[in-house]
Amino acid sequence: MNATATHPVNPISCSVPFDEDGVHHGFLRLPYSRNDSAWGSVMIPITVLRNGDGPTALLTGANHGDEYEGPVALQALTSELSVKDITGRVIIVPFMNAPAFRAGTRTSPIDAGNLNRSFPGRPDGTPTQKIADYFETVLAPMADYVLDFHSGGKTLDFVPFAAAHRLEAKVQEEACIAAMKAFNAPYSMVLLEIDNVGMFDTAVESLGKIFVSTELGGGGTATARSIAIARKGARNFLIHADILQAEPEMAPSVDLDMPDGDCFVFSEDDGLIEPLVDLGDMVEKGAPVARIWPVGRSGAPAVTYNARRSGLLTSRHFPGLVKAGDCLAVVAVPVDD
Repeated sequence: MNATATHPVNPISCSVPFDEDGVHHGFLRLPYSRNDSAWGSVMIPITVLRNGDGPTALLTGANHGDEYEGPVALQALTSELSVKDITGRVIIVPFMNAPAFRAGTRTSPIDAGNLNRSFPGRPDGTPTQKIADYFETVLAPMADYVLDFHSGGKTLDFVPFAAAHRLEAKVQEEACIAAMKAFNAPYSMVLLEIDNVGMFDTAVESLGKIFVSTELGGGGTATARSIAIARKGARNFLIHADILQAEPEMAPSVDLDMPDGDCFVFSEDDGLIEPLVDLGDMVEKGAPVARIWPVGRSGAPAVTYNARRSGLLTSRHFPGLVKAGDCLAVVAVPVDD
């Protein structure tokens, strides 16, 4: 297709076929001219497994570059998943925002782009916008099921949960919640996003796809436990999609809900954070969850921040220093199934 003034073509090319049976490892290549490589490229690894006709699942990690459970689980899946055990197609992109992943940063070092706030993207925009456009216009439309791995990165920590969203299309919402529960993280969250404009989640859901995300830890690292949750969840997700022919591995899971903005506690001060509640603890409305101590002088009092609703502490600010506007805590509500 030739580019037009109103519909430019995305320059990203894929080195592997999407419609041939077998296992295909290759790259999404994004041309990127820079000081150290005049005709250089951003190379984004991709694996496509196909075995006949059937559903398609798109599995992605490192949408943010400082989140590691997804990349580890998906790299393992690219080497361990056997094509003879699947029906349909699995598209795996372990490092969706490859520049940010290589730099170990939330956003891209190339253009400061936050990929998960860049959708729908632009085929003639910045490198991050081009990546977003390719996923929205090429990869996501192929998929019936999409799993996008996240964790807290360097600035947040979470109890490990899989997430689905409230949607206007209730049949789609129910399908997303069923896939979330099939992932079988220790917690399953119906999630309220405080900023869903430009998110991959929103782009995929607007296409009518079944979408599941996660928050599996944080602090800019991963643990043996959080990686095990990701690896098990990816396989369970493919089984639920009727792509992987195997028995799911299931364990008890706690259902959580985020009904409104009272779940969030934001800092209005700069300073040193003293957590007063640990992740997974229950708190009552009005109970202290953190103190912020000033760092400019000693002998000054701390500011106490309280929970705005009763529930389970699901997320907390991770580094020891906090700035005004940072999210200090998230309190979600346990739900009886």
